[in-house]
Amino acid sequence: MLTREFLLKADCKTAFGEIEESLLWTCEQRAASLAATLACRPDNSPVWIFGYGSLMWNPVFEAEEVAAATLHGWHRAFCLRLTVGRGTAQQPGRMLALKEGGITSGLAFRLPDDRLHEELELLWKREMVTGCYLPSWRELTLKDGRRVTALVFIMDPRHPLYEADTCSKTIAPLIAHASGPLGTNAQYLFSLAQELHQRGMEDTALSDLARQVRELQVSHHSLQG
Repeated sequence: MLTREFLLKADCKTAFGEIEESLLWTCEQRAASLAATLACRPDNSPVWIFGYGSLMWNPVFEAEEVAAATLHGWHRAFCLRLTVGRGTAQQPGRMLALKEGGITSGLAFRLPDDRLHEELELLWKREMVTGCYLPSWRELTLKDGRRVTALVFIMDPRHPLYEADTCSKTIAPLIAHASGPLGTNAQYLFSLAQELHQRGMEDTALSDLARQVRELQVSHHSLQG
């Protein structure tokens, strides 16, 4: 499990698995990306983070408020080739990102102002190991009707690990069999499906994908047996 302590101590070059040298971002690159993102901060209102994947059940940063939220104009897609963490270069899986179009339900986390930079540095260390996302400011609608500006990690389609084909027929076998230092790719998917179900945020496409992955695993184990 990815913990706060693990992240604080982690050497990005080795902690998540073998990362191709050309893809690995340096501490300086992450710091520059964070600074550039904060420079685009629309105003001085509290900084919110939008969690739509593992941040929902394992945020690791400290938040002063957590609220159900909706992001319009973007949808979940397993469009990031996963070669570290829960996959390897030899047997890659797929990681979740956001692609244009549709709508996404998730959680909004309000970060504490007095520890803002510290919490964001930790978040960048987690999400921007290879710089695969475009950290963007987007408007969220909270469950109580409030509208807030939040940091959202959107897939960069120019990144070498971007995969355009997110058809379940293509990605289900990859997710079913990939694993790495942080666990299995399938467990990531199952944890998210469970979290969404428990919060009443059912994502039909994601639930269907989880079902397909389970069936593939059962079938694989039957053949092995």
